[in-house]
Amino acid sequence: MIGKRILYVSSDLFPFSSENPISLSILKVTKFMQSIGNDVRIFMPRFGVINERRHQLHEVIRLSGRNLVINDIDQPLLIKVASIPDARLQVYFIDNEEYFKRKALDKDKNGLFFKDNDERALFFAKGVLETVKKLNWKPDIIHLYGWISFFIPMYMKTFYKNEYSYKNARIIVSIYNNCSFSGMLNKEIINKVKLDGIKSKKLKFLEYPNYINLTKLCFSFSDYIIKEGIIIFPEEIKDIIKEKKLLVLKNCTDKNIENVYQKFYTKIISKKS
Repeated sequence: MIGKRILYVSSDLFPFSSENPISLSILKVTKFMQSIGNDVRIFMPRFGVINERRHQLHEVIRLSGRNLVINDIDQPLLIKVASIPDARLQVYFIDNEEYFKRKALDKDKNGLFFKDNDERALFFAKGVLETVKKLNWKPDIIHLYGWISFFIPMYMKTFYKNEYSYKNARIIVSIYNNCSFSGMLNKEIINKVKLDGIKSKKLKFLEYPNYINLTKLCFSFSDYIIKEGIIIFPEEIKDIIKEKKLLVLKNCTDKNIENVYQKFYTKIISKKS
């Protein structure tokens, strides 16, 4: 599969985040997909732990400057970019002083989830979708990694459903065993989402916003699932997969991941025609 536009959205990517199986896999795949002739864009949060000077991040003025409304409050959107060493790949960073300045990912010094992680995830989702739209770029595939990206499918298919940039785009969600999500999000998140005019019955999953329910919400608006490693889904998630008739790539491992992804993407693209 060549000549396609692939959007990767991740909470993790080496060398900007720690060196781990997830961040290295995403690095490997994005470099490979670009090398064989696909147009690849990567988005991630500009967490405060990312060293801007070391990685040469700089603000893109033409993409920054607008406000996103989160919980009825205007929050300024900043877009920064950096390049992956030894590759013609730019990484776009979603930034905001209120949400991403702190020197941590999603937990405080006591290991507790930040109280505003719900708003951080909403801001990130809307920031990605607004920026891709402003780039005037139309992805064929949107591939998500990490719980902070889980609101993107819902917003894409409700709030942004009439946007040309997302017409016919297919959403893939990669699921890992070693998820950092602990506890649950602020229960007010359901009301914050409703402020954006989203009225889907699937918002019921946000009445108790733990990891399982966020996964169910994400899957409900997605098209394909990749199980990165051996993962056993709870029955309630299996029910969502069955109801939505989601195509699942099972037990994907790091070995030959580039070729596995390429075959899976090709299968997805062929199903569109």
